[in-house]
Amino acid sequence: MDLQLKGKTALVTGASMGIGRAIAKSLALEGVRVCITARRGEMLEALSKEIVAAGGEAPHIVLQDMMAEDAAKRLNDAAYTALGRIDILVNSAGGSRSLKLDSAEEEWMEQMTLNFTRVRQLALLVVQGMIRNNWGRIINISGKSEPSNLSGAPPAKAGLHLFAKALSRDVGKHGITVNSIAPGKIMSEQIRRKYSPELRANQSAKEIPVGRYGEPEELAVLATFLASPLACYITGTVIPVDGGLRKYAY
Repeated sequence: MDLQLKGKTALVTGASMGIGRAIAKSLALEGVRVCITARRGEMLEALSKEIVAAGGEAPHIVLQDMMAEDAAKRLNDAAYTALGRIDILVNSAGGSRSLKLDSAEEEWMEQMTLNFTRVRQLALLVVQGMIRNNWGRIINISGKSEPSNLSGAPPAKAGLHLFAKALSRDVGKHGITVNSIAPGKIMSEQIRRKYSPELRANQSAKEIPVGRYGEPEELAVLATFLASPLACYITGTVIPVDGGLRKYAY
């Protein structure tokens, strides 16, 4: 299937590893000119070489800490300078860790800033150019809204889902779609560090209907489709990619 993506442009955050990395590579190999960003330059350079070796165009690299106050503006400006326009925005930078009843306010705000505020700021900057061009795709890699423990990430992700839904209603008339993808247990550096092979095997057998953790590339195929012109009637959604892990139907 021709996804009609050749010549489009994309900004992908959190592209140094895991889901963001897989999406950036997938888009590049579909002919998209990609700007990739994260904090670790050596990992972005490695991704660039991998893309070129596979036949894609070398991506433009921007080093950026998303916690910096001006991160959204700097990324928007850098991507426009490199690409001339931004057709596709993939917000993949994020993170989660457990908090306590007495955790400092700064710890709560850190997770809200990374998982919601910077995503909102970047989307609202990038969408202005999309409106001028009368076409665009915004894809947020979010997460579950229901908490399993005290953490700032699920409330931030829930807020992101509602923000994306509202934004989709405002910009649909301009040919712009806004969607969120909620990953389940997708293999990553963090997953390998936090969960032992024994724990992963036990959870896969007891809780995940397909019987295993997912791979970043298995989520990237959905993101790539949502980024394409073919997905023009899909907007305002939250789509889980979790092997059936979540038990809710809606």
